[in-house]
Amino acid sequence: MAFSVTGVEQGEWAVLRVSGELDLMTSPVLRQRVHDSVAEGHHSLVVDLSDVFFCDSSGVGVLIAARRLIRSCQGRLRLILPDRGAEDGSHVNRVLGALGVRRLFDVHPDLDSATTDEAGPLSA
Repeated sequence: MAFSVTGVEQGEWAVLRVSGELDLMTSPVLRQRVHDSVAEGHHSLVVDLSDVFFCDSSGVGVLIAARRLIRSCQGRLRLILPDRGAEDGSHVNRVLGALGVRRLFDVHPDLDSATTDEAGPLSA
């Protein structure tokens, strides 16, 4: 599967849908797309990681940098990490949990809950 980042808008939210492997070679693409979104004035950003099947430390670094950038703009960053059960749950979810940084993110199971202010994040 090839890596891709596609962007759409849903209400006040800019949504970046990421698919493939988020690693040393591909993470700069996501980093640039996040920066481009913020430069375009989007300070409410959802990063949909539902179709990311591998994430290494450079991918995690991009997510942490995105959090820092959005916070510096007094914006909001939400991640979509679907909970598919213990055996086939989101790889990114497991990596963030193993590194102890999942609690830093506002995590949601799907796009509807991520772009609705009434929905609360999943517990860490």
